[in-house]
Amino acid sequence: MTVFVVLFLAVTLLGFWAARWNRGDLTVLSEWGLAGRRFGTIVSWFLLGGDLYTAYTFIAVPALVFGSGAIGFFAVPYTILIYPFAFVVLPRLWSVARARGYVTAADFAKGRFDSRGLGLAVAVTGILATMPYIALQLVGMQAVLQTLGFTGAGVFGHDTALVLAFAVLAVYTYRSGLRAPAAVAIVKDALIYITVIVALIVIPSSLGGFGHIFRTAEHALATAATPGSIYLSPKIMGVYATLALGSALALFFYPHAITGVFATKSQRVIRRNMAILPLYSLLLGFIALLGYMALAAGIHVHGNANLAVPLLFEKMFPQWFVGFAFAAILIGALVPAAIMSIAAANLFTRNIYREYFAPAADERQQAAVAKLVSLVVKLGALVFVVGIPLQFSLYLQTLGGIWILQTLPTIVGGLYTRRLHRSALLAGWLVGMVVGTYMAYTAGWKSTFVIGTGLAGYAGIWALIANLVVTGVLTIILNAAQVSNGKDETAPADYRAGDDAVALPSA
Repeated sequence: MTVFVVLFLAVTLLGFWAARWNRGDLTVLSEWGLAGRRFGTIVSWFLLGGDLYTAYTFIAVPALVFGSGAIGFFAVPYTILIYPFAFVVLPRLWSVARARGYVTAADFAKGRFDSRGLGLAVAVTGILATMPYIALQLVGMQAVLQTLGFTGAGVFGHDTALVLAFAVLAVYTYRSGLRAPAAVAIVKDALIYITVIVALIVIPSSLGGFGHIFRTAEHALATAATPGSIYLSPKIMGVYATLALGSALALFFYPHAITGVFATKSQRVIRRNMAILPLYSLLLGFIALLGYMALAAGIHVHGNANLAVPLLFEKMFPQWFVGFAFAAILIGALVPAAIMSIAAANLFTRNIYREYFAPAADERQQAAVAKLVSLVVKLGALVFVVGIPLQFSLYLQTLGGIWILQTLPTIVGGLYTRRLHRSALLAGWLVGMVVGTYMAYTAGWKSTFVIGTGLAGYAGIWALIANLVVTGVLTIILNAAQVSNGKDETAPADYRAGDDAVALPSA
């Protein structure tokens, strides 16, 4: 507990100090919400890594492997598949955002297609997908706090500890903006790497090696109430492949990921990060193996698989290192939660508040609103975890990935062509949202859906296909009918801004 508290306090002080780092006017939205767009390769690597590889990932991926076996490894290929795609697409998105002063992807959607409706659709989708994602960071924190001894819901319960931790997060995020999670991410990632490397050395040697771990895990999975395997069954390879593909396509289009990309200072920084971020995927593969180690160690989770890793660490390590590892996980939740709340606040401020309530709001007014909204978002996430059953948050997170995929035709399509009609894109988005939500609902809020008699796959991919079909057909019809597609406020040069700084227009 001492090690845990000391590390948490140190990170808290770092979060407050971050307001002085690369000092800027934090009363301006581009400085508070995007850190002045000045992050270089190293800081961006830590920020994006801390943003995409979250504490819930640290807890949930091995928990899925612990409970189901090989299917849990889908997270490893999907975090590899995305990087070549992102290497090509994201620098182009960064360029137009930098040239036009866009803060969110919804800004781009509105400007490219001259459509407030499309901008609102992308903004609402991003906010809806982000809220349960923040809540699930708290789920990872809950697992750690429960294992530490914060049980129940009293004064010394995990809910109280959770509220205090998030209150600290709320204050330093309000004060320092995106600089706070960027600074903390450096410490967080160092702690996570140390924890995983030590676990890979100590735990297998204590359990008789990886051969024994795999044999024991296979036996435990085969005899479980819901049987699993360390081998991927041919029956679920379609599900595995579509789940990996859909998750990969969605990864960098969550608002928090786009916020991290927009905060970089050049295209070169983005491309470098797409080349070196797969190091986190290697780390993720090692993290997934902790699920098998927990099975081999005879860990009993009493119905809550999220406790597998915390209980494994508690059993296998001395107390001081348990405190170190738990601090790494908890801090690993604070970083993405902070970025997610900032991203959601940026979306609300730019694409709802400014667009519909205060069109004349300048950057200072927008920053003031964004700071308040970031607090509301964190409070909402706490309500999800403390006041609403966990299963409901998991359902919403399942929907989050499905929903984010429906913004791809507008964002990615818009980066390369304007032939897609704005009304067709909006209709396709709506169809994709409805189809994806319906599939998840009828499948019992699972992420997979069976079409016909046996074609099983990720519901997000089926919904995206429906989206693309509707968009394509309606685009042909509307363009043939010569229905106006609005006026593009971007210029071809905006997409080829290169690495030279581009003068930012007034917001």
